[in-house]
Amino acid sequence: MEILILFGAPFSGKGTQGEILAQKTGYLHVSTGDILRTQRKMHTSLGLKAESYIRQGHLVPDDLLDELIEDEIIKCKKGKGIILDGYPRTINQAYTLHLLAQKHGVAIRRVLFLDVPHEVLIARGIHRGKTSDRIDDKDPDVMNKRIEIYHSETKPVGKYYVDRNLSVTISGIGEVEEVAERILASI
Repeated sequence: MEILILFGAPFSGKGTQGEILAQKTGYLHVSTGDILRTQRKMHTSLGLKAESYIRQGHLVPDDLLDELIEDEIIKCKKGKGIILDGYPRTINQAYTLHLLAQKHGVAIRRVLFLDVPHEVLIARGIHRGKTSDRIDDKDPDVMNKRIEIYHSETKPVGKYYVDRNLSVTISGIGEVEEVAERILASI
């Protein structure tokens, strides 16, 4: 089994492209955001812990996500692979993922960085906020906070993977299908 990581700012298209990539490759799309939203709706301990961070636009603490990701790796171990969307978001999570991959005998094949200009991210966020039921998509201040946190805490993770020659940058601009074709060509 192998791991593909979709990496990019909020509103860069990770979720959409993760679903398409899963259909085309037979890999399982694992979105930490989707899992946490489900956990919140079910009022689980994990969901309740995560909710206060998400409402403020903050990252969910590493220890909560690390355990969740290890569970997903174990569940998917016999499959072709998994597409991670929303993890890792910190350098510590990247280190942990490396250790988890070694522990479970899986390879991190590629990190797919979706590059989208700031003004396009904002426009996409505003559009999604009009139709989404996600609490973190409704408030422009939270939206901007999420993008700021991406630049300060998550973007350095990209360098971690560039230094390991695992990262490829893909333009996230254009029609959904065009971006998907660029992603598929890069793996």
